[in-house]
Order: sequence, then C-alpha cells, then structure tokens
Amino acid sequence: MAIRVLIVDDSSFFCTQLVKMLEIDSDFEVVGVANNGREAITKAQQLRPDVITMDVEMPVMDGITATREIMAKCPTRILMLSSLTYEGARLTLAALESGAIDFHLKSYEELSDIRGRNAARLRAKVRAVSRARLPTEKNVQAPSTTTQTPQRPTAPKGVSALREASSEPKTKPVSPPRDAVSAVVLPKDISIIVIGASTGGPVAVQKLITELPGTLRVPMLVVQHMPSSFTGAFASRLNKISSLTVVEAKNQMRLASGHVYIAPGGYQCYLTDGSTPTFRIAPPDNRVPYQPCVDITFASVAKHFGRKSLAIVLTGMGSDGRDGARLLKEKGGVVWAQDEQSCVVYGMPKAVVSSGLADNQLTVESMAQTIRRVLA
Repeated sequence: MAIRVLIVDDSSFFCTQLVKMLEIDSDFEVVGVANNGREAITKAQQLRPDVITMDVEMPVMDGITATREIMAKCPTRILMLSSLTYEGARLTLAALESGAIDFHLKSYEELSDIRGRNAARLRAKVRAVSRARLPTEKNVQAPSTTTQTPQRPTAPKGVSALREASSEPKTKPVSPPRDAVSAVVLPKDISIIVIGASTGGPVAVQKLITELPGTLRVPMLVVQHMPSSFTGAFASRLNKISSLTVVEAKNQMRLASGHVYIAPGGYQCYLTDGSTPTFRIAPPDNRVPYQPCVDITFASVAKHFGRKSLAIVLTGMGSDGRDGARLLKEKGGVVWAQDEQSCVVYGMPKAVVSSGLADNQLTVESMAQTIRRVLA
C-alpha cells in the first residue's frame, strides 16, 4: 500500500515539484497540499495522511504551531523541511520538540532533478518517517538488563578495524529480565559519557541532559547525526535549558567535567592523546556515510578511556554505533541502549542489542536517574 503524504508549504512551485518527486515512486501517493499551517491542521484531520512534510516558516500559521496542534488533535508522523540556516535550525529543533519525527534540508538542487541522488534521499527519509513510532504510541516500560557479550580473545586495533568487526558473527542475547533502576550497575570510576543518536535523537538527548545536575563529575560527548548548520544551534538550545554547560566541540578544546560537547556536523570528532584529552575535529571522509560518525567517536573514546567509558546508543535509523560499541566493550566499557518502547526508531539501539553488546536497555528517564545516582 502506498504511503499517503500531505505536503505543506507556502511555495506553489515547491509543492508542485515535491509532488512530482514523490509520485515518481509508486510507494508514495500525495493525498493533499496545504499552503499554511492552518490549512495543514484541517487537511490532516480530513485526509489522515501517513506522513506530513511540513515547511517551517509560513504565513497565517507557522509549521511549529501547526505541528503542535496536529499532534494534539490527530497525531501524525511529520517530517520538517528546513532551510540551511542557523535560524532554520533553531526553529526546526523547536518543531522536533513539538512532536515532529525528523527533518530534511530543503534543496533546490533536488527539486530540479527529481530522479537524482538528493531526491532519492528525500524519498528515503519520508519512507523511514512513515515507519517511525509516534510519541503517542510509546509505551514506556521499566528498564531491563541484558546479558553481557562474551569477550573475544583478541581485539582489533583502532578505527581501521571497524569494518572487520562488523562482519563477525553476532551473539543473540538472552531475553532480559525486568529490573529496577536501582539495580542497574554503573561503576563509580566512569570518566566519560559518550552518546550516539540519529532520528528522534534531538528530543531524547534534550530529555537526558536536562535531567542531569550541574554537579555531574564527568564530561559528556554527544554525536548526533546533524548537518553543520544545526549542531551549533542544538548546543545553544541545550545550554539555555540545562544545568550543564553545553557547547559545540572545537578543535583542541579540552574536556571538562560538568560540560556537554556536541560533535560538529559535517566533520569527524576524535580525542587526542595526553594527560587531559582534547578534541581533534577532522574533515569528513567520503567513504564514511555519517559526519559525524558515532562509530568513529566511540572508537576514539575506547582508545583513550577504555573501561572508564559509558556509551549510550539512543533512537535512530541504521546501525551506526554498533561497531564502536564493540570496541568499547572489548576495553571493558559499559554500553547502554535505549529500549524499543521509548525509541522513535529502534534501529541503532537494536543493532547494539542484537549483537549482544548492551549491558542494559533503558528508557532515557532511567538512564538519567542512574547517572544522577552514581556520577553526580
């Protein structure tokens, strides 16, 4: 059955091209077009689409307000279409907090070539959003623990071993028992928390960070799949609403306790050697599909912090983070995965769990409670 899409944008040209771009693929059916947020609310209630593509800035009613009202009246999966600007990023992050599933950068290049690579990426994003869990569908359950993955006799060395590690047989974890948050074991000598996330991640990361006190004794590093124009706005937003100091990581910046560092979009984020590790922000490698890449940063943290690392894999599509989590486990680090019931997309956490690498599967709230109890 085709994915039914409602397009919302104040540009008639953009709407026309977006219809062509989607309906070139039989997987999609555009059931309606709205030119402002108020029309979007009415048509969402009338047409009940599977996905809404929502512009951010429109006359009459903006996309953020429309998203908030649609999620209250007729919850629908919404993909925000944002401009590649700091202001566009700021508004899009607000829309995600209001209930949108994900965002996609507007590109006039993809509009002019409906069969091109960028257009295919947009169709893939709409397809993925159609399968995502709505916030109203989440049935948050008690945290659970998983069996630890057996240690391999030898460990691959560094980031170059990620491809080798990903091809090895995976251990199927035993179905974990339910457990209380107070029973989650976290060593008191953890020296760093590193987080990987993609679709649904901005809201999950915000929820986690805002529930932690400014007395946190360790630094946190967040690798969120985002373009370069978004990570600075994301850090600024979190810094305003959190007790922790949140900044975008910069080259040669030193790690400090009680600080949260957002890996910059469009680059790879490493840690350097030394008594006090600093960041090395490197240009992207076209062979790596994500900039920043969770696997690469996890591997760097494994090298420098080893068993004193806590890695957290949050909601997101794909499997980025699995191979880096394997390297962390081999060094004795702790790995948590967000539980399926609270994920928007149970992709990245599932890859970690299915490989037998997760020490615990937890809700974001349970993660925050445990970190507060042990590390603050």
